[in-house]
This record gives sequence, structure tokens and C-alpha cells, in this order.
Amino acid sequence: MKIALSTDHAGFEQLKQIKTFLVSEGHTWVDFGPEELDPADDYPDFIFPAAHAVVSGECEFGIILGRSGQGEAMAANRVKGARCAVFYGSAVPKQAVDASGEISEDPYEVVRRSRLHNDANMLSLAAVYLDEEEIQTAIRLWLSAPFDGGRHARRVQKLDELS
Repeated sequence: MKIALSTDHAGFEQLKQIKTFLVSEGHTWVDFGPEELDPADDYPDFIFPAAHAVVSGECEFGIILGRSGQGEAMAANRVKGARCAVFYGSAVPKQAVDASGEISEDPYEVVRRSRLHNDANMLSLAAVYLDEEEIQTAIRLWLSAPFDGGRHARRVQKLDELS
């Protein structure tokens, strides 16, 4: 897969690790910046081009980073057709997450569900809350999770059409 990558200063070092990891997993990437560490940079300058690359089909998916990943996801989601989920650490549901009544013990369930139910095409990672192993696990699970389609397809279609 070809992955769009972008960050601001907060995720600059982690992005280097992600590039190496993606190559080891058989993926290619396009880096939309920044090219150098600048604590005064503005994430929209780098996130928008990455989101446009995903929406246009230049890249199949996008992975972006920021301190919490929240602002970066907000920027990406302003691009029509981008569906960016945020992951800032493990989370275990306190209540059943589906009709089966089962409660998942998987701390990465939220990452998987962003693909399964929401067809997320971008993932925003919280650089200061995740270590290298957590980032790699989240990316591997996210990229391998298929979109379930079915009843979820109608909702995703509305996200793209009504925005």
C-alpha cells in the first residue's frame, strides 16, 4: 500500500520510525512534511496535502501525527472525503460494543473499528502518548482491518455526500 505521511514538530521523530516500519511491512510512503524540525510549524500546512493525496487516490491511506493527534485529525477531516480517526492510547470498552453483547478486552478495538465500521482512510496518532511498539501495533491492525460495508456503507456514504 502507498501511505501518505505527515506530522508537525511533535511527531517529527516518530515519523522517521514509522517510515522504517512501513517499509518493513511491505508498504511505500509519501512524506508530506515537514522536512525539518521547527517547533513553530503549523500542522495544517502538512496535514492538508496528505489528506488531499488520500482523497485523490494518490495514496491509499494516510497516517498523521501530532502531540495529541486531535488537531491533525480535525484538519484532515476538513478535506471532503477524508475520514480520519484518532488513536491516543489503548482503550477497553466498559460496555458491549456490538449486538452480540460481548465486551472486547482488546485495547486496540477502537483502531480496528475505525476501519471496520467507519472506513477510516486516515489515522491520526498521538505522538506524546504512544511509544514505538504501540504505534506499530496500531498501524498494523488499522491497515489490515477491512471495511465491513453493509449497514455501515450507508453511513459512510452520508459522511462523504453531506459534508
